[in-house]
Amino acid sequence: MAAICDDLEAETAELLKLIIPLSPLHWDMATPAEGWSVRDAISHLAFFDGTGNLAAADPDAFAAGAKALMADPDPGVGGITHGRAMRPVEVLNWFISARSTMIATFRNLDAKTRLPWYGPAMGALSFATARLMETWAHGQDIADALGATRPATNRLKHIAHIGVRARPYSYLVNGRSLPAEEVAVRLTAPDGSTWSWNDSTAGSNLVAGSALDFCLVVTQRRHLTDTGLAVSGDAAGEWMSFAQAFAGGAGAGREPGQFASKAS
Repeated sequence: MAAICDDLEAETAELLKLIIPLSPLHWDMATPAEGWSVRDAISHLAFFDGTGNLAAADPDAFAAGAKALMADPDPGVGGITHGRAMRPVEVLNWFISARSTMIATFRNLDAKTRLPWYGPAMGALSFATARLMETWAHGQDIADALGATRPATNRLKHIAHIGVRARPYSYLVNGRSLPAEEVAVRLTAPDGSTWSWNDSTAGSNLVAGSALDFCLVVTQRRHLTDTGLAVSGDAAGEWMSFAQAFAGGAGAGREPGQFASKAS
């Protein structure tokens, strides 16, 4: 837990570098996530950091709030509506406070502690890793809105691992049957090393390329054709067409060519 909390703090610091200098007008800039502004992305993170902390500190209170949230058809729930009624500095302070409180709570948890969530319970280690993935993905939306480039770090391994493990989920939310074939994933890390999954069991199905490109695809921040990923085999190609590392319904992804000039 100490290691993942350290990485989550580092990812948070990278996001804060982007948003602390922003003017009030920048907070209402549209991001590539349709209908979401910079303000909305940070409000969303702050809200679920708060409920994440509550899930660890008071599971019964969390369960009551989760039931109400999941019964609300308003797409503005999950912090967005609340954040739109606040001044940018208030949203920023909300995020900083909620994130620091959540991380402090996580540092005192056993990695295997089960936390209730909006669906199946999650282990504390997996939960913290998912928060890092969400932070990075929404941070990418903000960076794209601002025309900024963020450094790729070895923290991407957390996101890549979720992406690989979520392959069955990607099929589930898209209403498709998971093929029997495994898919190998072989990625070049930012430090030049190689990360691999399923190398000995996947046969001819392979996804290979930079870790950054893979993470951009599985978080649906880039269309596959706007990256340098090499995909071979029918099972690999099908998966990469709708790969999804995040929870919830099937994501819409990005249109091809939207970020062609920024592909890594």
